[in-house]
Amino acid sequence: MAKIKHNNFIDTVDEVISGAKKEGVLHLYAEDQILNGRTLQIKGKNMFHFGTTGYLGLEQDVRLKEAAIAAIQHYGTQFPLSKTYISNPLYNELESKIETMYGIPPIITKNSTLGHLAVIPTVVRDEDGVILDHQVHWSVQNACQLLKIRGIPVEMIRHSNLNMLEDKIKYLSTRCNKIWYMADGVYSMFGDYAPIQDLMELCKKFPQLHLYFDDVHGMSWKGKNGTGYVLHILKELPENVLLFGTLSKTFGASGATLLCTDSRLREKIKNFGGPLTFSAQLEPASVAAAIASADIHLSPEITSLQYDLSDKIEYFKSLLENTTLPMIALNNSPVFFLGTAMPLTAYKMAQRLFNEGFYVNPAIYPAVPIKNTGIRITLSRHNQKEEIKTLVEAMEYHFPKALEESGNNPNKVKEAFGIVETIQQIKNVGIKTGLVLQYETSIERINKKNWNVLLGKQSTFDWEGLSFLENAFTNPNYPENNWDFHYYVIKDKNGIPVLATFFTYGLWKDDMLAPESISLQLEEKRKQNPLYLTSKVLGMGSLFTEGNHCYINKAHPLAEEAIVLLLEQVETLYHQLNANMLVLRDFEEDEQLNRIFHNQGFLKINMPETCIIQNTGWNSVEEFATTLSPRSRKHFMKEILPFEQAFNIVIKGKLTTVELEQTYKLYQNVKNNNHAINTFTYPIDVFQKMEEHSDWEFILLYLKEEISNPLVGIMFCYKNTNHTYVPSLIGMDYTWAKEFQLYRQLLFQAIKRAKQLNLTKIDFGFSATFEKKKLGATIIPKVAYIQARDNFSMELMGTLQNEEKTSPAK
Repeated sequence: MAKIKHNNFIDTVDEVISGAKKEGVLHLYAEDQILNGRTLQIKGKNMFHFGTTGYLGLEQDVRLKEAAIAAIQHYGTQFPLSKTYISNPLYNELESKIETMYGIPPIITKNSTLGHLAVIPTVVRDEDGVILDHQVHWSVQNACQLLKIRGIPVEMIRHSNLNMLEDKIKYLSTRCNKIWYMADGVYSMFGDYAPIQDLMELCKKFPQLHLYFDDVHGMSWKGKNGTGYVLHILKELPENVLLFGTLSKTFGASGATLLCTDSRLREKIKNFGGPLTFSAQLEPASVAAAIASADIHLSPEITSLQYDLSDKIEYFKSLLENTTLPMIALNNSPVFFLGTAMPLTAYKMAQRLFNEGFYVNPAIYPAVPIKNTGIRITLSRHNQKEEIKTLVEAMEYHFPKALEESGNNPNKVKEAFGIVETIQQIKNVGIKTGLVLQYETSIERINKKNWNVLLGKQSTFDWEGLSFLENAFTNPNYPENNWDFHYYVIKDKNGIPVLATFFTYGLWKDDMLAPESISLQLEEKRKQNPLYLTSKVLGMGSLFTEGNHCYINKAHPLAEEAIVLLLEQVETLYHQLNANMLVLRDFEEDEQLNRIFHNQGFLKINMPETCIIQNTGWNSVEEFATTLSPRSRKHFMKEILPFEQAFNIVIKGKLTTVELEQTYKLYQNVKNNNHAINTFTYPIDVFQKMEEHSDWEFILLYLKEEISNPLVGIMFCYKNTNHTYVPSLIGMDYTWAKEFQLYRQLLFQAIKRAKQLNLTKIDFGFSATFEKKKLGATIIPKVAYIQARDNFSMELMGTLQNEEKTSPAK
C-alpha cells in the first residue's frame, strides 16, 4: 500500500520488538560464568544453544583464546590509531594469511557493516547503477542509501527473481556503465543460497553486470580453506565479482574482509574507504584470534571441522524430513527456519522450547515480513546428536500446541509461506463461542436498518452510499476502478450485533501514502505502464471512503472472539483472492486492537489524520466566526469571507451534460496536481452515476468578475441519512485558485450547505488538515494494520531517490 515513513518505521519496529520482549523471547541475557558454546543459562535455566552463528564453534577454540590473551599482554587492549597511519604489529601477519587462504590480497575491515559503508560508495561510480536483492542484508541496503544522494539509481528485485533481474539490467543498460547486483551468498533467515551459477550466466549475457556478494553466513563451514559458499561454487574469484567474508561469526574472531581481484580498485578502497580511513582498527586481541583461526583454515583440520558440522546438518535435516513441520528452504546450510506465520505462534513456540531447554531465535519483523514470522534454528559443532534428536521431538510435540494456543493452524502457516495445499472456504458458521457470521457480497443482502444503526452516519458508507459505490465501481473496462465488495456481520446467539464491517478488493497504488517525490517518479513510469507498482489489496472500507469502517461492540463479552473470527474469515478470503496485501484501516489508537492485530500478524502504520466538524449550532456567519479560535477567526474574516462575494454559488442535484464534462475536468485538475494521497483517477462513469443518485449534490462556484462567468470550482457532496454531510471530492481551475482563495471558499460553502440542510456533522476526510482545522474541524489521528505477502514494495520505494538519473552512460 504505502511506504512506511521513517519515523513510523522506527515506531513500528519498536512496537514489534517491545511485544516480543514482553513475551520473554527477545533482549535476554546469558547468565553463564563460563560459556562453552553448547549451552546457555537464561533466567536461571540451562538450555542447549541452537541460536549461534558460530557454526564451527571456533569462538571456543583454546588456540584462539590463548592468542587473544597473549596479544593483550603484549600490545594492550587496543591500538588507538587510524589504520591509514599505521597498523598494529599483528595486522601484517593476518593479511598475509588471509591472502594465502584466498589467493588474493584482502582488505580487513572492523566489521561487515562498516566494511560495506567503506566499499560500496567507493566502488560504485556516479555513472553506475545498483540492483538489490530484496533480502540482501540490511547492512548492504543501508550502505546503498549513500549512493542515492549522488543520483545513482538503486533498484530492487524480488528475492532471487532472475527474470525481474534481467528486466532491471535491460532498463539500466542504456543509463549506466557498470550495473552492480548485490546479494547474500547464504541468506541469514531462511538459510537459502544465491543462484550463483545462473548469475554468472547472466554476466556472460550482460557484460555490464558486476556481482557483490555478502557471504558472511557462508564463511568457514563451506569452501576450500573455509573461504565460503560463494567461492565453493565459483572456485576462483572473477574480475567482475566482489566478495565480503567475515572474521567473526564462524571464523571465531572479529572483523570482516573484502576480496577483490582488481588491484587498482583495491588500493582505491584502502586509500579512501570512509570507515577504513576514519574508524578505529581491530583490537590486537581480535587480530591475534583471527590469525589463529586462519592457521586452522589453512590446515587440513578445516576439512574435518566442516565434515563434522555437515554430518550434524544432514542428521538434523533427515529427522525434520520425517515430520510434518513447515520447514522453509530445507537444505544443507546450518540455518533452518520453522514457519509460524503469526508472531504470537512464534512467541508461544519459543517459550515452549525454552521451557524444554532449547534456546532458538524468534525471527520477527523487520528481519522477515510480519506474516513470515517463524523460528530460526542454527546448528554448530557444539550441538550433539542426542540434543538434536530431542529438539526435533520437542518441536513435533509443541508445534501443534503452539498453533492451538495462538488460534493458528497448519493451513494458515502454509498459506503464509506460499505452500498452500487447500484453501478453506468462507462459511456463514456458528462457532463454539456462540457467534454467528453473516457474509455477503452485496449490501442488498444486508438489512438496511440494522446496517445504518451500526455503520451509518459517516462518510459514504451508509446502506444507500454502499449501494451507490457497488454500482459506481463495477467497471470491467477500468481494472483500476473495478472493486468487489465483501460484508461481514457477526452476532451472538441472541442476535445481538458484536461486529460489522465491509471490505473491498481491487488495485491500489503501492505509493498511495508515500512522499509526493516518490509518487511523481512512479507516475512517470506509469505513463508507459499504468499499473506499474500496484497491488491487489483486500482492504477494510474502500478507497472512496474514510471513517470507522468497523463497528465493534466493545462492551460485549465476546468482542475479542468476534475480532479473531473476522480475521480468520478475512484471511481465508485474502488467500482465495491471492491478494498481495490485507489492510485494516482507519482505526483510532487502541491498545487492545494493537495487541490482537499484532499477534495475528499485522503491522501498525499511521494513516493521514481525518477531519470532522460537529459544531453546527450557529445561526449566522457571524455566529459561525465566534466558534473559531481567535487566530482562525482572523484568518476567516480576512482570507475567506471577503472572497465569497466574488462568486455566484449554485447548488444542484442534477448536472447537464456540459456541466458534467466541465466539472470532471476540474476534478482531473486537482487529481493531477495532488499526489499526497495517490490513488487512481476515477473515470467519468463514476460521476455520471453520482449525478443520477438522489443523495448526491454539487456546489458550483462561478466567478462573477469574468465576462464569461466561468465555472471555477465544484464540491461533490453526499448526504448521509439526514445526519452527515460529506464533501467527498473537489474540482478547481487553478488559474483562479490562489487569487480568490478558491479551495478555502469551497470548504466554507460546504459548511454553510450542511447548516442549511440541518445536518449535524461534516465528514471532511483526509488531507489539507491545516486548512480544515482553521475552519473549525477536529483532527483525529488514525492508524491502519497491514499484512503483506512480503516487504518488497515498501522496501523498493525506499530505494527511490529524489531525482532519478535519466542520462545515458558516456
